[in-house]
Amino acid sequence: MWPAVTEGQSNATRLAAEARDRVRFEEEALALADQVYRVARHLAGSRDEAEDLVQETYARAFRSWRSFTPGTNLRAWLLRILTNINIDRGRRKQRAPDMQPLEEGDYFLYNKLEESAGDGTVEEERVVERLSQDDIVDALAAVPHDFRDVIVLVDIGDFTYQDAAQILDIPVATVMPRLHRGRRILKRELAESAIGEPQ
Repeated sequence: MWPAVTEGQSNATRLAAEARDRVRFEEEALALADQVYRVARHLAGSRDEAEDLVQETYARAFRSWRSFTPGTNLRAWLLRILTNINIDRGRRKQRAPDMQPLEEGDYFLYNKLEESAGDGTVEEERVVERLSQDDIVDALAAVPHDFRDVIVLVDIGDFTYQDAAQILDIPVATVMPRLHRGRRILKRELAESAIGEPQ
């Protein structure tokens, strides 16, 4: 026969189980730190800002670890926290989206390079050569955060529109227009970096 379990023993068992669950959660969350940082680096304007975003994301995640449902997508849960923090920061800075019209179309980068080349030839390798990783990160940082968040999740994070909508807590129908507009703004910024125009 099993010995009777006292109230003190059941509390100790519960606390031990909760401690094991928390350690498991923290280990699984920290294993995703590189992926979370990569997304943060694209959302933030600098490495320092990205590190701050990641640190704040993990602090918030560890404080509210009980609200995570085991068996669901931990990466998406962490990235939702990250993007919410980034949105809150953007609102605090009161950055208004750039509302100037984009008339250049989808081939803006190539058109601008063609103009600067003078001879009408455009080589894709030359475009890539002229853009460093920092140029790309800077161009992405210049995209207003509402649009940038969607680009980072869909184009860089390989999330579906539905996943991105869930992470950003917006309707799926909002994802496509934001993605389209964000890509156009990004193309303009990349073109200006590639041909060395002041921004």
